[in-house]
Amino acid sequence: MPVLTQLIGFLNTNDPEKAKAYYGDILGFRLISEDDFAMNFDANGTKIRINKAKNHKPAVGTVLGWEVEDIHAAIRELTAGGVHFEQFNLPFMKQDEFGVWTPPNGDQVAWFKDPDGNVLSVSRHKK
Repeated sequence: MPVLTQLIGFLNTNDPEKAKAYYGDILGFRLISEDDFAMNFDANGTKIRINKAKNHKPAVGTVLGWEVEDIHAAIRELTAGGVHFEQFNLPFMKQDEFGVWTPPNGDQVAWFKDPDGNVLSVSRHKK
């Protein structure tokens, strides 16, 4: 039997109120608990703990991502709720007008940032 059974995602925020609004109201995750140190959200079955930091600097690269069935539908829904998708304008990574990059294997991915600059993503994997 595996011992690592339930994944918990960890993030940091310098502005807990903005993070609470973003993860709760914009992304639609349910706030489970909050104390002086962190907020815990139910992200549709996965727990995300957002630690209240003082000098958080975002990591380089994606820190959390969600696999979706229809990436363009997910982007439209998230954009309507206030999420902004990144356009990186890199010559080796052409994105469509929605911010979706399709690598040679046919997968698709698009990135967005939370209020603290943490990079998040949605992706669809070619079956």
